[in-house]
Amino acid sequence: MGAVLKHVEYIFPDRAYTNDDLSKKFPDYDFSKFDTKVGIKKRYWVNENETALDLAEKACLKLFQYFDKNDVDFIIYCTQSPEYILPTTACILQQRLGLNTSVGAFDFNLGCSGYIYGLSMAKGLVETKQAKNVLLVTAETYSKYLHSDDKSNRGIFGDAATATLVSFDDEKNNIQNFLFGTDGFGYDKLIIKNGAAKNKIETNSEVKEYGSGNKYTDNELYMDGPEIFNFTSAVIPKFTLNLLEKNNLEMEDCNLFIFHQANQFMLDFLRKKIKAPKERFYIDLEDGGNTVSCTIPIALKRWSDAYSGEFPVKNITLVGFGVGLSWGGTVISVDRKL
Repeated sequence: MGAVLKHVEYIFPDRAYTNDDLSKKFPDYDFSKFDTKVGIKKRYWVNENETALDLAEKACLKLFQYFDKNDVDFIIYCTQSPEYILPTTACILQQRLGLNTSVGAFDFNLGCSGYIYGLSMAKGLVETKQAKNVLLVTAETYSKYLHSDDKSNRGIFGDAATATLVSFDDEKNNIQNFLFGTDGFGYDKLIIKNGAAKNKIETNSEVKEYGSGNKYTDNELYMDGPEIFNFTSAVIPKFTLNLLEKNNLEMEDCNLFIFHQANQFMLDFLRKKIKAPKERFYIDLEDGGNTVSCTIPIALKRWSDAYSGEFPVKNITLVGFGVGLSWGGTVISVDRKL
């Protein structure tokens, strides 16, 4: 008996932005590489009046088509796009969804490894019998943090939200062991410097350039892409093998690998480093792009919808990595379509 991942839903904003759309705004920038090297054809961005919480609410309502919301007794909300500095957005989500006031609810601020951390906390709550049905939500609107002339990051990042139900089961336990990692030395490799306690928003913040003419200010998101790649390539392959070892698995025992969907070039590199078969290494970037903490659950749901084989599917390896620097992984099994 133990924690079971029962259902996953996701939502994108209504408006999609294709590579052709970006090419019109930046005619001197070659967006064709986003089709081939990066693997992204379109991404979705919220409008000015829409927030991550709005997306989160919609994702949860999709999930409640299959599960009685009155049975939810805990909300875990992963976001780096909170509605306010305080209160915690999970409290507002409880009210929006009309959930019982007896539920527990909290936010945690984590990026591309966030779904793994959320699964771990949900498993802990369920298996220590503090909750029976945990609603794990991820929601991000990085588009609100991007400079209008930051061509690269506008091509990479999309907005989305997901809702996952993790429940107690008397007979099954399909979420296995976890591993984590943190290296705060690289905190400034993916950062928004202004707007919190240390640095206030600057009215006339200096416009800076990086890469091939990309622009940003310290009020907006900055990503050192080469350093993020160096970190990922140095840490994640060995980490993945250690994760398998902790779960008493060999490479051939894993039926599917779903990593954080950063970009296709990086994923291809990681797959080759760990020597995973291409047919068992899932890549899902074309429609949506890098949605931060949402990429793993979206990919998991899309794989489940497309899968035509027999269930259960055992030993699905999930690995997230990115801002922090932070990484984490686990192994799950899926008994039916999610």
